[in-house]
Amino acid sequence: NYLLGVGRADCTGPVAEIPLMGYANPDQVGGGLLTRLYSRAFIVAEVDDSRRVVFVSADIGMVSQRLRLEVLKKLKSKYGELYRQDNVILSGTHTHSGPGGYFQYTLFWFTSKGLIRPSLNAIVNGIVKSIDIAHQNMKRGRLFINRGTVENSQINRSPFSYLENPASERSRYSSNTDKEMVMLKMVDGNGQDLGLISWFAVHPVSMNNTNRLVNSDNVGYASYLFEQEKNKGMLPGEGSFVAAFASSNLGDVSPNTKGPFCVNTGESCNNPQSTCPVGGATMCMAMGPGNDMFDSTRIIGQNIYLKARELYEEASQEVTGPLRSAHQWVNMSDVSVELNATHTVKTCKPALGHSFAAGTIDGVGAFNFTQGSVEGDPFWDEIRDQLLGQPSNETKACHKPKPILFSTGEMTWPHPWHPDIVDVQIAAIGSLAIVAVPGEFTTMSGRRLREAVKKEFDYHGTPRMDVVIAGLCNVYTHYITTYEEYQVQRYEAASTIYGPHTLSAYVQLYRGLARAIATNTVQDLPRGPEPPVFNIHNVTLVPPLTADRVPANKTFGDVLQEVRQQYRAREVAEVTFVGANPRNSAENATEHNFLMVERYASTSDSWHVVQNDASWDTRFYWTKGLLGRSNVTIEWHIPHGTEPGVYRIRYFGHYKKKLSNSHAVSIPFEGTSSVFEITAL
Repeated sequence: NYLLGVGRADCTGPVAEIPLMGYANPDQVGGGLLTRLYSRAFIVAEVDDSRRVVFVSADIGMVSQRLRLEVLKKLKSKYGELYRQDNVILSGTHTHSGPGGYFQYTLFWFTSKGLIRPSLNAIVNGIVKSIDIAHQNMKRGRLFINRGTVENSQINRSPFSYLENPASERSRYSSNTDKEMVMLKMVDGNGQDLGLISWFAVHPVSMNNTNRLVNSDNVGYASYLFEQEKNKGMLPGEGSFVAAFASSNLGDVSPNTKGPFCVNTGESCNNPQSTCPVGGATMCMAMGPGNDMFDSTRIIGQNIYLKARELYEEASQEVTGPLRSAHQWVNMSDVSVELNATHTVKTCKPALGHSFAAGTIDGVGAFNFTQGSVEGDPFWDEIRDQLLGQPSNETKACHKPKPILFSTGEMTWPHPWHPDIVDVQIAAIGSLAIVAVPGEFTTMSGRRLREAVKKEFDYHGTPRMDVVIAGLCNVYTHYITTYEEYQVQRYEAASTIYGPHTLSAYVQLYRGLARAIATNTVQDLPRGPEPPVFNIHNVTLVPPLTADRVPANKTFGDVLQEVRQQYRAREVAEVTFVGANPRNSAENATEHNFLMVERYASTSDSWHVVQNDASWDTRFYWTKGLLGRSNVTIEWHIPHGTEPGVYRIRYFGHYKKKLSNSHAVSIPFEGTSSVFEITAL
């Protein structure tokens, strides 16, 4: 028996002109909304309320150190010592279609155009609000755990790296990805459903790097389906049941199950360099199971949801026992690792290898770098030396065989380019140990870590622990491959920033946390060096918000292109309005809705909302024109089974109006389409 609380809050942020975080493609800038992003919070407390654990899964690319520090600062001012570094886990789902710009380390500024306050604030406020809601709704309840296999939803995107792991180790596993989903089910004292957390290793990259609409990708679609099913009759994003589909050791795991093909010739490019005979690496892309990226997102998301629903309904193993949590800050650029009695090795100052610039088959890089390069390229090395300075011999030697492209640990202007101080954290809820990792562990790295933590618990008298990895927690440090995978330097290895012994260092550190929890000596763990907070308010290349303007004889919200008079299910109703920059709305209102689809009820002579902008059936596109003008197009992809009747689409926005040189205001407006009829098939 525990006290349980669940909460969900919007953390979408600005949906226009902000680079999307994930593919590191500066041209991939937000231009609208497919579905809202949410923070989902779960609080578990002992019945006497002596100890608590908070797990948050947010629909964002990853949790940044800046984000975590700001959230914890707000929690401290609200709740004192109740929610702390050690008992709050913040995890990102790893969608690649959320706004970026919430990082304090310089490397991330290049692809997300700096530190963007409105983007950071939206995520901080959304996470805190979701915790507030969970905190206010604590009630007695029970936890159940279940696990099962998810089929047809992932492939290993670096299988040649995986094959470098010892054959004796590989032979213990039936697949080169972890197909297991672990699910934690929450019910209240009367057996009423409260929510669930699912952990499953897959990259949310069903939406590719051509996408411009903010969305939560395949795992977000799974959350949507589960919450829609449980919160009957509610609009998306409403209702008390909260379903989180959280990330795990997804480092080398892609949802693009058809595998890599050359986009120009159609032949397979499943080779160690992921390169095509014509056009090289930039032509090699993996495809999902659907007709297009929206369809693939739906198929993979639905697979994940269906398995979760089955595990939820059948969950019978109860989780009981005390709550414990442990956290340390560690300088990851300087950890000594005892491999055995005679052999000690060290981690390195952070650096990225050449293959980092190649990207992956889920999203290729810009300059035709290839994966698996253990040789540098004199052309790029020379440019790098001129612009950023040359890596030191010490760093080069430490990272071998990685050819260093960016020696980020030696770059400090205007602020350090990468973190040195990293969070390691484990929270135990009875027999479930949640290992919160600061990045993307590959399949085999995750297996080694889970096994080491489990062994440590076993050895210290806490057997039969369920160990689950929560990915992309607390601070982002790119990838963590095994030592063997590191040797072949594909993208994941080139992005293992603390060198070849990164995994061994983490295994040693997490074993230390597990030991402290098992032996009840958490209070003796050194806190470690506090991470820095750089004094940056807003450094950004995002264009400033200017006054919005309208075409002659038009006003904001006027219809430019009207809907048809009649549609059937599975068709697309589309309307275009005179629009304004959606960033005005984001800065104006946290709970803003850009659109509604309404159905006319003749009995009451009134309109009822049937869809909002969090729905996966609606798409909101913003197109910037010249001189402050812009258009908004709203699509409703009418789902099968939509009730026949009379409908309309409404658009809600804000335009910026200058009152004087120094003062501007945002003024709300709306637009409405003509009515249209949906007829039976």
